Amino acid sequence: MNPAVFLSLPDLRCSLLLLVTWVFTPVTTEITSLDTENIDDILNNADVALVNFYADWCRFSQMLHPIFEEASNVIKEEYPNENQVVFARVDCDQHSDIAQRYRISKYPTLKLFRNGMMMKREYRGQRSVKALADYIRQQKSDPVQELHDLAEITTLDRSKRNIIGYFEQKDSENYRVFERVANILHDDCAFLSAFGAVSKPERYSGDNIIYKPPGQSAPDMVYLGSMTNFDGTYNWIQDKCVPLVREITFENGEELTEEGLPFLILFHMKEDTESLEIFQNEVARQLISEKGTINFLHADCDKFRHPLLHIQKTPADCPVIAIDSFRHMYVFGDFRDVLIPGKLKQFVFDLHSGKLHREFHHGPDPTDTAPGQQVQDVASSPPESSFQKLAPSEYRYTLLRDRDEL
Repeated sequence: MNPAVFLSLPDLRCSLLLLVTWVFTPVTTEITSLDTENIDDILNNADVALVNFYADWCRFSQMLHPIFEEASNVIKEEYPNENQVVFARVDCDQHSDIAQRYRISKYPTLKLFRNGMMMKREYRGQRSVKALADYIRQQKSDPVQELHDLAEITTLDRSKRNIIGYFEQKDSENYRVFERVANILHDDCAFLSAFGAVSKPERYSGDNIIYKPPGQSAPDMVYLGSMTNFDGTYNWIQDKCVPLVREITFENGEELTEEGLPFLILFHMKEDTESLEIFQNEVARQLISEKGTINFLHADCDKFRHPLLHIQKTPADCPVIAIDSFRHMYVFGDFRDVLIPGKLKQFVFDLHSGKLHREFHHGPDPTDTAPGQQVQDVASSPPESSFQKLAPSEYRYTLLRDRDEL
C-alpha cells in the first residue's frame, strides 16, 4: 500500500488555484492567417469561414482585432470541430494579390465563405463580440424550413419569394444540392422542403423544385433542369431570387452603392404596384443588355423623401424615374414616356456617353436643336448625388480609392 502524501497548506492552495484556473480558463483560438499557399485549402474545407481583410496601419482594423479574436473564442466553444467555423484574416499589405482577387476597397472588410465560395453579402453589422457571434450562429442555422403538411403552404408569406423543394428522401444528392444553394441564397428567398409521404402528391414525376413569386395571383414556375447539377440549379434559383429590378432600402444601401454602378431608380408609392410593374417590364425589354453597367432599383417615395427633394420632387409627384451617377442626379421627364420604345434606353445611353452631364451644364447638344436655331450656352448645375451618402463611411472604414465620376 502506497503511503499517503500530505501537502502543506501553501502547496494545497497553489494546487487548488491551478485546478480552478485550468477549469475556468476559456478556450482560446488562434486566428488563421491566410496567404497564397493556404487560402484555397482552408476555405474549401470550411463549412463557414469569416475572413477579416485588414491593414495593420488602419485604425479601424486595429480596433477590430481583439473583438474578432474574442468572437472566435466564443464560437469555437459552440462549434469545436476544426472545419465547422473558421475565423481567418488576410494582411492586405502583405498579400495584395489576395486583396485584388476579392476586390477589397476598404479596411476592414469582413467576407463570408461557404465551402470556399464567397457569399455576395459581406458582414456590415455592428463590430461587437455579440453581434459577430450572433451572425455566425445565424449562418449555421438550417436555411431550409421543413414542411410537415402541404397545408402549411397556404400560410406562406406571399410578399416573399418562396422556393419549395419536394424530395423522396432527405439523404439524397438532389436535396444536398438544394440545401447548398439555399445556404448561399437564403437572404434573397425563403427556402422550404417536404419529404417522403408529405411530398408525394407533388412528386408525380419525381423530385422537383418550384418557385412561388410574390403575390397571390402569380403562377408557380417549375425547375426543369438536372437537380444534381449545382450550377444549373443555382443559376435558375438565383434568377428567381435576385430580381432584375431590386428594392433599395436603408439596410442594403451601403451594399448597393459599393457595387460601383450608377443607379436607375423608380421612386413610387408603396401601394403603386402598377407603376413598378411597368418599370420592370420596360427595363427587361429595353435594358437587359445594360445589366452589368447600371443597377436597376425601385424606392419607396415616403422613405426616400430627401433624394426626391434633391431633384425638386415630392411624393405627390411619384412615380418618378431618375439616375444617380454618384456625382449628380438626372430626372427622366414624364413617367409615361417610359412606354415610348427606346426612350428609357436612350436615357441610360446618354448617361454613359456623358450627354446628360454636358446638357445639364451647357444646355442641349447642337445635334438636338432644329436647323437654324441659335445654340445658347446655358450654364447650370445638376443636383448632386444623394445616394452617395449611403456609401461606406470614412468614420467606419479606411477607404482605398475614390469612385469613378460620371
